[in-house]
This record gives sequence, structure tokens and C-alpha cells, in this order.
Amino acid sequence: MPLSEQEQRLLDEMERHLLHNDADVVSAPSGDRALSYRNLVYGALLLLAGVGALIAGVALGDVLGIVVGVIGFATMLAGVMIAVTPVRRTTPVSSREGKPAKPQSSASFMDRMNDRWDRRQDGR
Repeated sequence: MPLSEQEQRLLDEMERHLLHNDADVVSAPSGDRALSYRNLVYGALLLLAGVGALIAGVALGDVLGIVVGVIGFATMLAGVMIAVTPVRRTTPVSSREGKPAKPQSSASFMDRMNDRWDRRQDGR
């Protein structure tokens, strides 16, 4: 069954909104904190070094292997922590893009759509 014109417009609006929000999420994490590519690289290198140490610890066996394995695990944990730790931005997102920040509405897009749907179902 094909969609009516109103339903098609609503669907197109929702798709545009989702695409816009997804681009915002990828390009600008919320707040003034973002992931640093440098931290991601350092964290990935530490993670790989930790995996290597863990494998070496398993291969060595005995007490020395346990010590090397624990050090490898700690290195892996440190690598993940470094990779996912956000850093503070020096400039706000809106000033970097050259566009003024638009004010946020009190209700999200989906909340407004749900309210419209509820009103339509209630016959108001």
C-alpha cells in the first residue's frame, strides 16, 4: 500500500533529520570534549604491545610468564583507557565551522513527532 503525500513528507523529514543528526554525532561529539586521533593511535599501539606481551607470557609459562602476562594485560588496559579518554577542545564547534550555534528546542524531534502522533490518534 503506497504512502499518502503527508506520510511521505513526514518520512522524508524524519530521514533528513536522522542524517543531519548522524553527521553531527560523527563530526562533533557532545559538549566540549572529543576523542583525539593521537590518543587513538597511542592507545592502539599500547594495546598491540600488550597483546604481544600477553602472548609472550603464555608462551613462557611458570612465574615469569605470569608476570609478563599481567604486565601485558595492564598495558592493554592502559592502551584502551588512553584511546577512549576524551580531550578538551580549545574552540567550540560552532566557532570552528563559522556558523552560529542554533538554540536547542525544549523537546527533541522524536518527542514532537510522538506528540503529534498521539494527538492524531486521539482525534484532536
